[in-house]
Amino acid sequence: MSLLAREVIGVIDTEGDCAEWSFPAEPGAVRNARAAVRGQLHTWHLDTLGDLAALLVSELVTNSLRHATGPIGVRLVRPVSLPDVLLVEVSDPLPDPPRERVAHPEDESGRGLQLVAHSSRRWGTRPGEAGKTVWFELAVPG
Repeated sequence: MSLLAREVIGVIDTEGDCAEWSFPAEPGAVRNARAAVRGQLHTWHLDTLGDLAALLVSELVTNSLRHATGPIGVRLVRPVSLPDVLLVEVSDPLPDPPRERVAHPEDESGRGLQLVAHSSRRWGTRPGEAGKTVWFELAVPG
């Protein structure tokens, strides 16, 4: 994959460590996704990324629950070609990409994508065969 393609769509190869789950679009999906992400990162000895990754996954899974029906996929990838990167993806069956918006201080929602944008190295979306994927990258400590 060219560097330009990687910059536009995020890392999509699965060479390296990979873990993925599918959760029903039910309220417990957020809690279950957080637990799965924390557990896998512990297995990979990446506990230092657990809190941040779980928080950002919570935001994206919550967005999926609010706007989509059907299963929500979560995937973690440690690409062989980028050992200092953890790729996190959340997929749902809704094809519309999320929109980052400015939340006012009194708003009770609308900050999830801002949090993802400010807390990750990079983030983006890409269309899928049946829906979309929102992805972000976290730096793996050296």
